[in-house]
Amino acid sequence: MSVQRQGDNEPMAPLETIQWAAGPLPNAIRRGELHLWRIRTNASGIHITEAMSLLGERQQARAVSMRHQAYRDRYVRAHAGLQQILARYLGEPPQSIRFAYGPAGKPAIPSGSAALSFNLTTTGDLALVAVSAGVGADAEVGVDCEWIRPRHSIAAVAERMFERAVVEAIQAAPEHERIERFYRAWTALEADAKADGRGLFRPRAAAARPPGILHCI
Repeated sequence: MSVQRQGDNEPMAPLETIQWAAGPLPNAIRRGELHLWRIRTNASGIHITEAMSLLGERQQARAVSMRHQAYRDRYVRAHAGLQQILARYLGEPPQSIRFAYGPAGKPAIPSGSAALSFNLTTTGDLALVAVSAGVGADAEVGVDCEWIRPRHSIAAVAERMFERAVVEAIQAAPEHERIERFYRAWTALEADAKADGRGLFRPRAAAARPPGILHCI
């Protein structure tokens, strides 16, 4: 898993181990802090009917369009969890929170509301939400997570997607470590693209400062 914040960029930042704990209600966040939340999206999470009731019209419409029930239920629980988490900061009922959307579809708290930035990621039964205080380039945050599993042609994917320093770091690692390093680089790339909402295949603006990287397990 990787979280991106503005700061100095490193090809392979160190790993941080997360000790999960229940967050306070309500919650507050100060400038410079980063909060990371985990959501249960399987059957042990919020009841699916209650979760659906917390979603906005756009989210409900997307959920209804999903044919695969397991994917749909995970989506609904993840986005209901996002509503509940943001409600802790905004002091509003979860079902009342609505979003503005950027050109590539990244959701945000509407302009004029609380100064809060966030990002959601999901993979399998795991969903994570990163939250930071403020809005704009210095506060934007992106998060991505992946299950580490065998993958063919990681060398070819790395050559295509990663910067040269990252590719060389993967190639220089012992063979049994390369798949983990690949996923660390991949989640960093995804989180970077999500931080400013530009999408995975669009380059960062030339004048933009690269975000800092925090890798977690």
